[in-house]
Amino acid sequence: MTKTAEKIAIAVNDAGGKTFYVGGFVRDELLGIENRDVDIEVHGIEPDALYEILKTIGEPLTFGRSFGVFALRGEDIDIAMPRRERATGAGHRDFEIDVDPYIGTENAARRRDFTINSLMRDVLTGELIDHFGGREDLDKGVIRHIDAATFVEDPLRVLRGAQFAARFGFEIAGETIDLCGGIDLSALSKERVEEELKKALLKAEKPSIFFGELRRMDQLDVWFPELRQLIGLEQDPVFHPEGDVWTHTMEVLDRAAAMRSKVSDPYSFMLLSLTHDLGKIVTTEKIKGRIHAYEHEIKGMPLVESFIRRLTNEKDVIAYVKNMVPLHMRPNVSAYSRPSVKSTNRMFDEAVAPEDLIWFAEADKPVFAGSDEFSGDKRFLLERLRMFEETMARPYVMGRDLIEAGITPGEDFTEILAYAHKLRLAGIEKESALKQVLSYARKLRKKTGSSAGNEE
Repeated sequence: MTKTAEKIAIAVNDAGGKTFYVGGFVRDELLGIENRDVDIEVHGIEPDALYEILKTIGEPLTFGRSFGVFALRGEDIDIAMPRRERATGAGHRDFEIDVDPYIGTENAARRRDFTINSLMRDVLTGELIDHFGGREDLDKGVIRHIDAATFVEDPLRVLRGAQFAARFGFEIAGETIDLCGGIDLSALSKERVEEELKKALLKAEKPSIFFGELRRMDQLDVWFPELRQLIGLEQDPVFHPEGDVWTHTMEVLDRAAAMRSKVSDPYSFMLLSLTHDLGKIVTTEKIKGRIHAYEHEIKGMPLVESFIRRLTNEKDVIAYVKNMVPLHMRPNVSAYSRPSVKSTNRMFDEAVAPEDLIWFAEADKPVFAGSDEFSGDKRFLLERLRMFEETMARPYVMGRDLIEAGITPGEDFTEILAYAHKLRLAGIEKESALKQVLSYARKLRKKTGSSAGNEE
């Protein structure tokens, strides 16, 4: 019980009404999950009466008052009144809403999506109210719709069902799978789809369940068509004994989920894990009886970019995925071949998140029975990352060093600085590197006929 909810409930009770915890707050309480977002529903009094009560407790925010929704400034509590909703169109805002404080708990709960979200608890008495078997479904780990007629009014519920299944490790009931399979998702906005995707990728222990349930519903085609193309796409069993590209991608996704707390950008990292092998759709072929997907990390980038842009407008996320997918093979190749420090320095320098690249390599590496599960390779890569970071921390040739030495900026200045950066990655000390860069600049400008400035 929260103190604010209790204060509201006491005042509402004195006015002849009742107050209930509802929705995800009750569900999470029964699952033993902390939920700081408190949701209560007030029955049996008029909206104006509730508003007057809220004024005695805090500062009411009235942005949703016409829909029977209130909040208190500075409080993590949402206060709603029972309402009837009727769809008037395909959009999520296309609803007529009538506030009705007297419809009763059963009708109020009926408008919710799933039985596990229909549970209510009396704020003052603690009585659990369960009209639709939500407690039993919660105990059994089942996601089940309440009312087919109202469920289909919001297509987002298809994705919400899959998201809840992934977050809680539940299974969607067969009849709900069938119902979801007939719902058109094309009218959903990118923003609403991404909200459910992000919850699945960032909150689920096994995000693969989200996509697995959408596959059961036959609902991959509208928003995730590239993932459907991974189903049945063969891989070389020598390197991928787990099976097709779909199976591999889902396994990588779940391993990546265990690393979310260790990476610089968890959401982008999970999208990298989801899209890293989309290129196999356009590159997989059999050569002399063996399955190959040469350069899939490069040739698949149009598919990757199309997939990401369909789901997000976040520029940093798009940039991260576009940068990291082409690099995703290189850490494991480097761990196998043990190349020069200069080579791994170049690899890390290209990555927007060098350490994330190592974590992804661990998620992506096939795990064979009896293997050390990457530990030796990971130690090698982490040591090379440390060496890269040491290299980048040393003094290096900058533009002002060249200007002070008489190399005036010109059209070729970027090329000269790129050469200086190449020497930096090779571990050349600044003094020696500066001499080499000056020599390079003079030869370049002599060749092109441009001026190197007032050199003495």
